[in-house]
Amino acid sequence: MSAGVVLAPTAQAAESPFERGPAPSAASIAAANGPFDIDETVVRRSQASGFGGGTIFFPTSTTEGTFGGVVIAPGFTARQSSMAWLAPRLASQGFVVFNIDTNTTTDQPASRGRQMLAALDFLTEDSSVQDRVDADRLAVIGHSMGGGGALEAADARPELRAAIPLTPWNLTKNWSDLQVPTMIIGAERDGIASVRRHSERFHASFPDDLESAYLELRGASHFAPNIPNATIASSSVAWLKRFVDDDLRYEQFLCPPPADDRAFSEYIDSCPLL
Repeated sequence: MSAGVVLAPTAQAAESPFERGPAPSAASIAAANGPFDIDETVVRRSQASGFGGGTIFFPTSTTEGTFGGVVIAPGFTARQSSMAWLAPRLASQGFVVFNIDTNTTTDQPASRGRQMLAALDFLTEDSSVQDRVDADRLAVIGHSMGGGGALEAADARPELRAAIPLTPWNLTKNWSDLQVPTMIIGAERDGIASVRRHSERFHASFPDDLESAYLELRGASHFAPNIPNATIASSSVAWLKRFVDDDLRYEQFLCPPPADDRAFSEYIDSCPLL
């Protein structure tokens, strides 16, 4: 258990067949634009089944093989526009990212979780970029009730490779059966989904053998994930690369954390990562 995320490089680990892009640095994972040029395609609500449509961002390159797929869901009363900054940023790091709308803006976490899984199925089976996505390497990210939905999706589909709930809200507090590597990002001054009642309790309920992390943004509010945030982006990139791509080059940004980091009020990890 520690208090930050390491940013100093370490020796390069063994290669993964799913490595995409150049060797990373602290600057590269925090950059607004990663090494891949990207394009986007809109999925209209009328085209979607089980969710509310959205926008897919994807690398234009086809020379490095397929990419991992990620679905992002918004929070209560919000639409895909609330997470519009994060989706292309992650795609430019080498992922196919589907930023979705939910069926209604008031859908609860369990419904949002089912919708995220429906969106993953659409992405890998029916989308115009399905041939760019590795259906065996998928992840979910969500904000607020979408973050609670990310936990629901991961619990329902243990073959997912990663989950990142952002300032998550859910009435269910016990996630002791979770098998998907999960990083929770909470906010120290969250007045809607307080970390004491939500993020910290979720993380504390995880099984002891789960690859997990809890990162608490110092001085941040519940809505920190709705505006560009280099800490959220870099931590998400590192987690997705490590577990969706099995890319050990990114473990240096997760383990071990430094003794002091002004961006976090708390950081708990399950290092060493397996």
